Amino acid sequence: MKYKKLWLGFIAVIVGSFAVLGYYGSEIYRQAPPIPKQVVTTSGKVLFTEQDIKDGQNVWQSIGGQELGSIWGHGAYVAPDWSAEWLHKEAMFFLDSWAQQEKGVKHDELDSELQAMLQARLQKQIRANTYDPETGVLTISDLRAEAIADVSKHYTGLFMNDPALAKHRDAYAMADNTVKDPERMRKMNAFFFWTSWACVTERPGMKITYTNNWPSEKLVANEPSSDLIIWTGFSVIILIAGVGLLAYYYASNHEEGIDTSKLPKQDPLLGLKATPSMKATLKYFWIVTALILVQVTLGVVTAHYGVEGQALYGFPLADYLPYSITRTWHVQLAIFWIATSWLATGLYIAPAVSGYEPKFQKLGVNFLFICLLIIVAGSLAGQWYGVMQKLGYGENFWFGHQGYEYVDLGRFWQIFLLVGLFLWLGLMVRAIIPAFRNDVEGRHLLGMFLISSAAIAIFYASGLMWGQHTNLAIAEYWRWWVVHLWVEGFFEVFATVVIAFLFVRMGLLDTKLATATVLFSTIIFLFGGIIGTFHHLYFSGTPTSVMALGATFSALEVVPLVLIGFEAYHNLEISRATQWMKAYKWPIYSFIAVAFWNLVGAGVFGFVINPPIALYYMQGLNTTPVHGHTALFGVYGMLGIGLMLFVLKGLSARRRWKDGVISFAFWSINIGLMLMVLISVLPIGLLQTWASVEYGLWYARSMEFMQTDTMEVLRWLRVVGDTIFAGGVLALAWFVIGLKTGWSLEEDFDVTPDQYPSVKQEKQAKA
Repeated sequence: MKYKKLWLGFIAVIVGSFAVLGYYGSEIYRQAPPIPKQVVTTSGKVLFTEQDIKDGQNVWQSIGGQELGSIWGHGAYVAPDWSAEWLHKEAMFFLDSWAQQEKGVKHDELDSELQAMLQARLQKQIRANTYDPETGVLTISDLRAEAIADVSKHYTGLFMNDPALAKHRDAYAMADNTVKDPERMRKMNAFFFWTSWACVTERPGMKITYTNNWPSEKLVANEPSSDLIIWTGFSVIILIAGVGLLAYYYASNHEEGIDTSKLPKQDPLLGLKATPSMKATLKYFWIVTALILVQVTLGVVTAHYGVEGQALYGFPLADYLPYSITRTWHVQLAIFWIATSWLATGLYIAPAVSGYEPKFQKLGVNFLFICLLIIVAGSLAGQWYGVMQKLGYGENFWFGHQGYEYVDLGRFWQIFLLVGLFLWLGLMVRAIIPAFRNDVEGRHLLGMFLISSAAIAIFYASGLMWGQHTNLAIAEYWRWWVVHLWVEGFFEVFATVVIAFLFVRMGLLDTKLATATVLFSTIIFLFGGIIGTFHHLYFSGTPTSVMALGATFSALEVVPLVLIGFEAYHNLEISRATQWMKAYKWPIYSFIAVAFWNLVGAGVFGFVINPPIALYYMQGLNTTPVHGHTALFGVYGMLGIGLMLFVLKGLSARRRWKDGVISFAFWSINIGLMLMVLISVLPIGLLQTWASVEYGLWYARSMEFMQTDTMEVLRWLRVVGDTIFAGGVLALAWFVIGLKTGWSLEEDFDVTPDQYPSVKQEKQAKA
């Protein structure tokens, strides 16, 4: 394809997709579930105010928010989904009260006909929308007020320190006195009621609730809507059509294998002299290695909380590091170390591409490094203070725990990180601009490199678009801009460009071919990926148009991943193309692993939960971390490791690497990740899916179901995969340390002395 056509296609996709995202985002604002100014009973008693609900949301955020149970299916998976469980408990209070009045027994003891009659009465009352948009008042029955009081009493005992609910806290990995103040607890109950009210209340003039009839709850007639089923079918059709078209494209543009006669006879990068700023990136990778170790350790602790509640082999760890903190840090550190690896790679590559070291570039690299350390340490400390209930509402929002998964860090730390990303972008631009003057042929590829770098800085700013009291439906819209567009979208584009750059610099790809491939791949990926953001928002208080767009375009996200095997095979061919390429075996093997996990983790496991009907029953179950672990670590983590190994190869002496430890690390990490998923997390998720379909989400996440012997065994089986995986991470750290100390290096060199005089000089100096 001509560059002009590709650039026009790229611009059209970006402009068109964000126009759609913006327009329907405004619809989310307009149709978000309203927060009533007052919740009043028919007898005139005021139960909650708007400020109570908003403050309650802040209390929920401060205890970890989505890191302790979930709301609307988004969050952690050990404790219940509070919106779904509240709805079930409230419904059962109605039914048991009426059953006592009718027959003097509980609802479950009635015959099926009387049960059906009472459920029909419940559905008519509880689904009715009694919110008055003119006055902002939500009017409820006195019986519902009694139900709210009953559920509130249960949650107050659970989140505080009722001895009768100690077994529940242990099952949910909740510390005693998670909420320490009764007034804060009252307000959090108000917020929980509002989230549940949105799940069961029909939109004005419609027969579906604000959350599109989610969660599944037969008692209140929450069942899949016709729109949900129709758009599921359409998404499958789109997937099949997209795969067919892309397969045709690949077949009609089939390229021959690599012509080894045209490849360089020696490694072109051995002639590259690292500049001071390039050398300064080494410490970034030391921090990356340290963060991986800490992050995996926290993952082990978090997983163990699932089987021992509040302790770690008897030690009362929850008193000091509760589950919501270990999970927060586990998730947050994953983003930190992956991003750090990628940013450091960019700082290394920019001067290498241009051959120019700007003035004070090393100082900028070192200053950015210090900023990143402060952000990591400061944000983690703030989250601990927030969860331990040591901060007020405002202080927690700015410096503590925002409660939103993947963007848990306080607003001050978000702003600090955004400034750091723009500093990184400035360092990248000033180093690479000279290449535009000197490399006419490569300007298009350089342009994509800068665009992808700018997108990383710019799109993190979407995390600043919600405030302390923003409606949860609107906050979720912007949160997924960060999680999906920033993490899954433009980091993917940046990765594609960086790998192309590396292969071009090594003489393994023609610049024209690499540029065209990068542009075409980016167009295909973003065409589905940008609007595909909506597939996370089916049941988050959004209109049905969001479901239609999300279902359609998220199916297109999977299309390029189906044929990802071509990329893996191409990378494998490259690794075997020449003798000198063996020096880059493990970075390239990491890129092959990225392609594999793109297919399996992002493709297969992603599409399993993407269609609306699947996600209706699976949202908030362990099927989601199956996708999360294999996509986040499998794709982005392995790419971060691959880029780190590539840069370390360029920065270290030209001695050959010892294969033993790094080989063990590579295979253990990937095999351990696969076993973790296949023998533990996935079976748990599938059993939960059955329970969700049969009884409802409340039961699939309940103590009664999750603490059965079968589920206990499956949770313990995770030890097998986790141990192998952790062993691989330890081996990786040992290998990286060994590159500095020398125990990971062979005595001989990658090339012969007559090919590169500098190597001969190194040998003579060593002798």
